[in-house]
Amino acid sequence: MYTQFFGNYLLEKDIITTEQLLDALQEQSKVHLKLGTLAIHEGYMTAGEVDNIIIMQTHQDKKFGELAIEEGYLTEEQVNALLEAQKPDYLLLGQALIEKGILTNTQFENILIEYQSDNEIYNLDLTDFQKKKFDEMIHGLGDYIDELQSKRLVEYLQLLITNLIRFIGNDFTILSPLPCKEYPAVYCVNQNIDGAFTVSSYLDTTEVAAIEFASRYANDSFTEFDDYVKASLEDFLNLHNGLFNVNMSNTYSTELQLLPPEVHTDCLLTFEDEHFILPVIYPFGTLNFIFYISKSK
Repeated sequence: MYTQFFGNYLLEKDIITTEQLLDALQEQSKVHLKLGTLAIHEGYMTAGEVDNIIIMQTHQDKKFGELAIEEGYLTEEQVNALLEAQKPDYLLLGQALIEKGILTNTQFENILIEYQSDNEIYNLDLTDFQKKKFDEMIHGLGDYIDELQSKRLVEYLQLLITNLIRFIGNDFTILSPLPCKEYPAVYCVNQNIDGAFTVSSYLDTTEVAAIEFASRYANDSFTEFDDYVKASLEDFLNLHNGLFNVNMSNTYSTELQLLPPEVHTDCLLTFEDEHFILPVIYPFGTLNFIFYISKSK
């Protein structure tokens, strides 16, 4: 949980570069969370104590937990609790950055404290956390949208992230949305919504990323960029937009019409109105969501 915004946080604080983030995300699925990282996260040990045990391991053939108990840093009960507890997803990204030498344990400890404090995520519901983060992101687009558009964008993006977690997986990082008036599409599915206000949405990615995206979405193993893969991209966007329409109807009694998806390949998309790009980075590649929500008609 919260992995999606942890990478964005590291970028905004200039702690890592985009290239380092992409590299770490590709390795994240291979990472095994170490007991020292879990102990730092739970506040059982300091980074200095963890480093001390790691040094001791170079001289003694003993497990981390065994040495930590001997040194009085951890109890046996704490070791067992750390091994059995559900692990926060964002620790995987932190562990990957540590193993690649981008962060030290001490740096990670300080970042973790600041991240949790800044976002108050100790007892925060995921949907509340999503709304808070998207409020912050959309606030930065204030020159382009009004208050009502901002509210709708937050609801639209919050639902998008929920659907990505639900149907594709939660091992992704979100970058902040940026305004654009043109976009070089690779393989791009587009769908519009019409009614009291309009929504334009696009999902663009590479063929390689699309194959893995479709494999996860359909719970199948695709190896070629075929019609099944293309249909999965269209179906996901259609499903997401359909759920958004249902939410608008149920919450605000606002009826919207979902138009059929269209496909754009290897072309430059140009927009009369300011659209926004939201990059979503998975280990298998980047999904670029482009969207626009108009003012009420």
